[in-house]
Amino acid sequence: MSFPKSFLDELKGRIRVSEVVGRKVKLTRRGREFVGLSPFSNEKSPSFTVNDDKQFYHCFSSGEHGDIISFIEKTENLSFLEAVERLAAEAGMEMPKRDAHEAQREKEAATLIDVMEMAAQFFRQKLQEGVGAEARAYLERRGMKGKTLEDFGVGYAPGDDRAERTALMRYLKSRDVTLEQMAEAGLVIQGPDIAEPYDRFRNRVMFPIADARGRVIAFGGRALAADAKAKYLNSPDTPLFHKGRVLYNLHRARKAAHDAGTVVAVEGYMDVVGLAQGGIDHAVAPLGTALTEDQIALLWRMAPEPILCFDGDKAGLRAAYRAVERVLPLLKPGHSLRFALLPEGKDPDDLVREEGSAAMRAVLDAARPLAEMVWEKEVAAGTWDTPERRAALETRIEAVIGMIGDPKVRGHYAEDLRGRISRMFGRGERRAGGRFGGQQKQMPFWRDMSGRNRLNRGQSFVPPVTPELRRSAIASGTGGGQGREGLLLLTVLNHPELLENYAEEFSSVEIRTPALDRLRNEIIDIAALHAPLEREALKNHLLSRDLADIARRLEAGTAFVGDRHAWPDAPPDEAEAGFLHTLARHRRAIGLEAELKAAERVLAEEMTEENYARFRAIQEQLERSELADGLG
Repeated sequence: MSFPKSFLDELKGRIRVSEVVGRKVKLTRRGREFVGLSPFSNEKSPSFTVNDDKQFYHCFSSGEHGDIISFIEKTENLSFLEAVERLAAEAGMEMPKRDAHEAQREKEAATLIDVMEMAAQFFRQKLQEGVGAEARAYLERRGMKGKTLEDFGVGYAPGDDRAERTALMRYLKSRDVTLEQMAEAGLVIQGPDIAEPYDRFRNRVMFPIADARGRVIAFGGRALAADAKAKYLNSPDTPLFHKGRVLYNLHRARKAAHDAGTVVAVEGYMDVVGLAQGGIDHAVAPLGTALTEDQIALLWRMAPEPILCFDGDKAGLRAAYRAVERVLPLLKPGHSLRFALLPEGKDPDDLVREEGSAAMRAVLDAARPLAEMVWEKEVAAGTWDTPERRAALETRIEAVIGMIGDPKVRGHYAEDLRGRISRMFGRGERRAGGRFGGQQKQMPFWRDMSGRNRLNRGQSFVPPVTPELRRSAIASGTGGGQGREGLLLLTVLNHPELLENYAEEFSSVEIRTPALDRLRNEIIDIAALHAPLEREALKNHLLSRDLADIARRLEAGTAFVGDRHAWPDAPPDEAEAGFLHTLARHRRAIGLEAELKAAERVLAEEMTEENYARFRAIQEQLERSELADGLG
């Protein structure tokens, strides 16, 4: 929400900056200003100043600067809206009224919030009753204490697939909640192809998922049945909940993260709960998907260098490497990630329960910087014992450097990684001034036919990033994207048995076409509830969700004539191989698009021959990729 400037000006005028800052920092008046030790860095001599007349604070040691709103945001880990609400309440000011459409949306959202709170209350109650005995036994085996379960609102969803399937639905009906509201909140499954609506969550330990204000907006359920199709099941996307934009335990971890100076991202709910029980309160978790850009942004709001904690096995390393690829284009000065790898076979809550919180803190203290993980990822990808292989490693490293958008960060990574290459190959200082050793020489500018430097004559030495060039870059990056997305969806529509082994890969791949993303999410939801998922049953379900037209358009398309693996009569092994090949192509293209965007930003900021060459090289890679897609 945006606020009128007059409202914000009055808010700042009613509350002195020194009054707000003084709650966190011991201030001493010096003339017309106040000084104190910085809350943003560890220092022994005060370099932090507050000026009430000018309504700002400034930290000379860290460069932090702002007003009372930004101070509350940064020190309390609040959003802009939350900070304004808190200060407005303190100042005795009413928040500006929203427009009619926004007010209606908030009213509807508030109604769903009430429904979710009723459901959370129901689940908590059932955990304490006789029906929750198995769930309580499971939690006891995992070492969960009553106080911890109460703090996190853990509950139990009764029922199963054989008999009881409507316990929550009946409870909510008794509270005057309509079936439409339950469905919109993602709590029940209904549709024309379903004879009787039923609860989405059954026989599961339930973890309420809250927004930044602590309101329940979704649930995660851990199956108790050993043969359950999905071990963990989250709420679907709803008007309240978008899984890629939320972190589990965000609202509880913010203050602890500020006090600790960092935040820890682990893989699941039980990891977060187990760590909190061990006294490590600054942990959060993504919700069943690879870490998204929005979630990285949330982590960076809590701490400049969050720690990502993964299992130490091969699957954990793969997840860590995916996070490396995701964050490189987003890096900016002062913001990065660190990586903590657990002992193989141990979850965070296992480690805390079996060896104590000190063992877990030791793992976190040993977290490795992103640059080290980047290097390990590339070196682990092959054997570099011949000149050709060493050249291939250099090429891989250059590609990694090119993915980094910020020019300053990219420059430092170039120096670090090229230095590692030189040391690995024993070059040392012998190539000082060369490509991989010492200070890199400035590339010569483009010259005209007479050899005179065009820059010295005031002329541009690289073509500007014109609208036409930008459109070309965009076209080359997205021309085949929808085709690959459609091919992935069509393959799964005709071969839903692939989800038995590749549900995680299918759910985490980026789908940018909204209609296809909606179709993908519905397929994932129904696959989590029905096993094995059959082709006709899937199509009937999509028909009930008004998604059959999208599926039919995919089937009728001619773009996939050469991709026989997506056809219904394709052999299972051919369908699997084609699906994995398309998935790899799509992920590579998404990565190239991110590199192209970063290269374009760099070129716009610094017009050099080297930056233009990098931009064109990535653009040509995308064009070749799209051409290959077009040829099947």
